[in-house]
Amino acid sequence: MNKSDSKIADGGSLDDAILAVLARAGAKTLSAPEIAHAIAAEDEWHGLLVPIRRSAVALAQAGRLVIYRKGKPADPNDFRGVYRLGLPRHD
Repeated sequence: MNKSDSKIADGGSLDDAILAVLARAGAKTLSAPEIAHAIAAEDEWHGLLVPIRRSAVALAQAGRLVIYRKGKPADPNDFRGVYRLGLPRHD
């Protein structure tokens, strides 16, 4: 599944769903499972973890979100392990 064919149940794109969940969170960062829970049915959120990571990398490369590791922005092309997502801060 790539960025162009990642659709969610309501017909919107996964990218848009991720950004909408982050917008509702405000300045907070969210983990991929938290985002998956917010956009998927109870039993289907696990299948979104890899597509969320792929979309997050593309969105981070476009400057539309930030990937955090250990509280600091991470390189979207080279990060491992537990990560969180947040909207870019304009301070």
